[in-house]
Amino acid sequence: MSYTAQEMRERVLYEDERVIILNKPYGLQVHYGTKCTDHLELYLPLIQGDRPEPPRLAHRLDKETAGCLVLARDVEAAARLGAMFLDGRVRKTYWAVTMGGPKVVEGVIDLPLGKVRVPGTSKMVVDVTAKPALTRWKRLGQSDGLSHMELYPRTGRMHQLRAHCAYMAMPILGDRIYGAEMPPPVPLHLLARSIRFPSLDGAGEITATAPPPLHMAETLAAIGWA
Repeated sequence: MSYTAQEMRERVLYEDERVIILNKPYGLQVHYGTKCTDHLELYLPLIQGDRPEPPRLAHRLDKETAGCLVLARDVEAAARLGAMFLDGRVRKTYWAVTMGGPKVVEGVIDLPLGKVRVPGTSKMVVDVTAKPALTRWKRLGQSDGLSHMELYPRTGRMHQLRAHCAYMAMPILGDRIYGAEMPPPVPLHLLARSIRFPSLDGAGEITATAPPPLHMAETLAAIGWA
């Protein structure tokens, strides 16, 4: 195993009796796969505590996306959290470093996305017959041909932020599917920065914020954004 119990505990951003929010590492797949021997579900028992079963995924992040990942501590919590994600009651904020970027400070990308198979993987393409995909964005900084973007997905399509940024001529730095450089010389610069949703006990909101992974933090620092 690549991560110890202590390392996984240090990645817990929020915890109560029903919910855990974990800072998912870059490069760790969340589910078991036929070509994957190391994945997040192997490590969930390390943060199980005194519960009879490990926490379970309430949603997912791409392998190369780091940051806030919501886990449910029981079956009923998983069902309620799943309903919140489907109903749009979970507010997600992402950070990305993009190649190029917009000339204006904020805007909306409204492009429907459909999945197609390409050699070795699947990807999303703009398809007017597909389900809607909506992303709000704000430019936080810009320097040396790169932009620091804050992204707010309002729908949850596969690869939505990566595809939307690429179609707007500002691909995310390090993207091996939608990027401008193949193979990319650096890891994907995409972070599930923060998440917010109603508490399961009805008392206010649950929020969490994740720090950038090392490769992204170094890029932000190098160009004076962090």
